[in-house]
Amino acid sequence: MYSPPQFEETDETVLRALIEAHPLGLLFSTAASEAMANPVPFLVSVRDGATVLRAHLSKANPQWRHIQDGAHVLVVFQGADSYVTPSWYASKAEHGKVVPTWNYAMVQARGSASVHEGADWLGPQVAELTDRHEAERPEAWKVNDAPEAFVAAQLRGIVGIEIAVTELTGKWKVSQNRPEADRRGVQAGLSAEGETAMAGLVGDRGGLHNDKVKP
Repeated sequence: MYSPPQFEETDETVLRALIEAHPLGLLFSTAASEAMANPVPFLVSVRDGATVLRAHLSKANPQWRHIQDGAHVLVVFQGADSYVTPSWYASKAEHGKVVPTWNYAMVQARGSASVHEGADWLGPQVAELTDRHEAERPEAWKVNDAPEAFVAAQLRGIVGIEIAVTELTGKWKVSQNRPEADRRGVQAGLSAEGETAMAGLVGDRGGLHNDKVKP
């Protein structure tokens, strides 16, 4: 990923936080010169100091056969993103030498994938993934709310994917390369349009305020 130094994010705690907040990753793999990509919800954790990603795929999805022998894969996680109009820049009125752009936060994870079959691995993964996204609901659904035989049949139809991450890179392109007056204009414009997540990132990364905003 092309990333000028002012946009780089290297703190793995911050990178994992974006994955936690935006867990639907695009899983890329290649086999015999054939490229595949599928959106998959992931769990992220740390094991022995290294980042680990876990997910599952339908057995009908051929991608798991691409990666069952420890293939190298790439997963892309997209955080907040927003179009930026040059009309928000103070410098537009000064000299007019401005153009539109796009702000975004992104994490890319590379590593070796392994495939897991069987309820011993899949059951806990599915339960943890479910609990992660049901936790804040007033009537949280649990896997064991469904009939046991039904759940067992569903588990037989999927395979687990585990990725030992060897490279985790991040890019926060949030107007850091613009003068302060332009950054303030972008932040105000985004806020007015309801793009509060990106407005917060522009303020935080641009040094305009110290608010802690979810990636």
